Amino acid sequence: MSVVPRRTRPPLWHPAALVATVAGLGYLPKAPGTWASAAAVILAVGLDQAGGWIAIAIAAAVATGLGLIAVHVYLRQSALADPPEIVIDELAGQWLTLAFLPFGVVGCVLGFLAFRIFDIVKPWPIPWIEQRSGAWGVVLDDLMAGLYAAASVTVALALIDFAV
Repeated sequence: MSVVPRRTRPPLWHPAALVATVAGLGYLPKAPGTWASAAAVILAVGLDQAGGWIAIAIAAAVATGLGLIAVHVYLRQSALADPPEIVIDELAGQWLTLAFLPFGVVGCVLGFLAFRIFDIVKPWPIPWIEQRSGAWGVVLDDLMAGLYAAASVTVALALIDFAV
């Protein structure tokens, strides 16, 4: 009889858990990634007012760097390759999307929807990136989804502008 390892995770007060779960947002029972993306959009409003797209891009870079460290620590205590409560990658990916778009209601709504679609559908090479082991695989697939989302919304807005 084989013994299945019991899944453990660091307590919420642990710095790695606070970062990886975005202060516990990842523990929401339904669609934690969507909630983290929505929080990223809300926080981006303040970032945009503080420094425009540069502040949003810096926030994405900081979330990525801190996320890689926190996710690495978090994964060492978890038996899963990509626990659903880890949502710092959604925060970073959503901010990356928004950093490339014209900031406003249209950019935020389209950026949010596009990011969620690409994060769920995972076109190539996202599945390949996601299969990379450890924190890099967990975080980088969402950054690629963010780039896809930014590119698709940018093209869509350009086509609409061209057609009008």
